[in-house]
Amino acid sequence: MLDAFSRAVVSADASTSCIGSNKISELREYLAAANRRLDAVNAIASNASCMVSDAIAGIICENQGLIQAGGNCYPNRRMAACLRDGEIILRYVTYALLAGDASVLDDRCLNGLKETYAALGVPSTSAVRAVQIMKAQATAHIQDSPSEALAGAKLRKMGTTVAEDRCASLVAEASSYFDRVISALS
Repeated sequence: MLDAFSRAVVSADASTSCIGSNKISELREYLAAANRRLDAVNAIASNASCMVSDAIAGIICENQGLIQAGGNCYPNRRMAACLRDGEIILRYVTYALLAGDASVLDDRCLNGLKETYAALGVPSTSAVRAVQIMKAQATAHIQDSPSEALAGAKLRKMGTTVAEDRCASLVAEASSYFDRVISALS
């Protein structure tokens, strides 16, 4: 996994040149957004367990057959595997968002994921739907607009006063990482 600085150095080294002014301005923009990026990652990480369990509960509500005998969330060990896989996917999306680079997501999470799920008989539609639910939740947390009506006493807000448009680039970036997962599963 390369962060923005490592990518700039490796790229310049490969071409045996100095880091250009355009790369330096990109790095300045990356640093300017660093606190917002950290807030976004913290918001997702702080709510990861709830996000994953809500996503799995969501797909079960939409497809009751998953918890029936022979379903992919029956018995308990299969349910635990679904929760584990959801947390792994969310963790790697969060790593990618922190680094501003999808290579760790591609290399360590998505490489062979579809084939593994196919071999285990996991329906890709259910996995895709769970990722879509996590994507919606992550977007809400990055924008610091989780639903108070649904969260109740478990609501965690990061306390940022960042305007929604200032987070739009982070929302778009995080969405692109979730879309990579969805694409890999489809």
